[in-house]
Amino acid sequence: MHASELEYDLPPELIAQVPPVERDGARMAVMEPGHGLVAHARVLDLPRSLRPSLFVVNDTRVIPARLFARKLTQGRVELLLVEPLSEDQRLWSALARGVKGLRPGMQLTFDGAPLGGVVRALREHGEIELELEPHDGLSVREAIGRAGQVPLPPYIKRDPTGDDQSRYQTIFASSDGSVAAPTAGLHFTPRLVEAMEQAGHTFARVTLHVGAGTFAPLRVDDLTKHPMHAERFEISPETAAAIARARVEARPVIAVGTTVCRTLEAAAEAGGLIRAGAGRTSIFLHPPYQMKVVDGLFTNFHLPRSTLLALVMAMGGVEPVRRVYDACVQERYRFFSYGDAMLVRRPADAHA
Repeated sequence: MHASELEYDLPPELIAQVPPVERDGARMAVMEPGHGLVAHARVLDLPRSLRPSLFVVNDTRVIPARLFARKLTQGRVELLLVEPLSEDQRLWSALARGVKGLRPGMQLTFDGAPLGGVVRALREHGEIELELEPHDGLSVREAIGRAGQVPLPPYIKRDPTGDDQSRYQTIFASSDGSVAAPTAGLHFTPRLVEAMEQAGHTFARVTLHVGAGTFAPLRVDDLTKHPMHAERFEISPETAAAIARARVEARPVIAVGTTVCRTLEAAAEAGGLIRAGAGRTSIFLHPPYQMKVVDGLFTNFHLPRSTLLALVMAMGGVEPVRRVYDACVQERYRFFSYGDAMLVRRPADAHA
């Protein structure tokens, strides 16, 4: 597959800048591989859009990873915490904007926050190793919480507000570690979950901590040559057992988001089962990959020339997905993190 096959025309005004009024109030395009678009619906229609299925969600929690620091010379540095490098979470990998003049050993301060920092090493592409020093008896997490902001995606052209503190976090969030939300999960509410359970659907959880690489554009034409970023994941024995039961009961396994899809396929074993445990994955799912575990995908719309759109095309087919995207542009759907959703289901999994 070539990157040019991931292009589509998107008017900038269709990029959602704010969340919908209601989490579960978004529109939902329903497609089937081989058939393409079969319905325009709403997220609230999800319970009756599929026969009883196992929905797997990502319970990662977005941390306030966007920090603004100052050098002793008062020069400003914008930082994005990416991943802790030590057990005590004092040492972090971070991306720095304004790296000119940074050097190992340089002290950083954070305006009005009980937190200091020291640059320990400089890496490539703006990456640094940063040691954080909390003050006033706070833990590292508490200090980050006071100093940091919600790291909204770069295509949201505004500063974060208090509303983003809750709306850019799923109702399943319980495990700190992401710099971006698993956005398909943003659509779920307690009332939607209850309606789905009443319709016979069940839920299981995995954890994949979303890294900054999720926004990295494709820089090669041949997708097999793209260096995929690695992310940390964990699958509990309970979730592995739930998928095994779904297989026995012939219930579809639906990934809520591309992060869940990557996690499950990275842990795939024979017969559509998965192995429990923790690890890192740099799996890149793109056509002609055949899913081993995942039967369907509930997801948001994704950027052109992105690895996430390639994953959706592996699930739904290149041309069918392209036609769905074009139709949703014509229908003025809202795109990306705070936008509308789509459901990719097998024809056999449609609600009877």
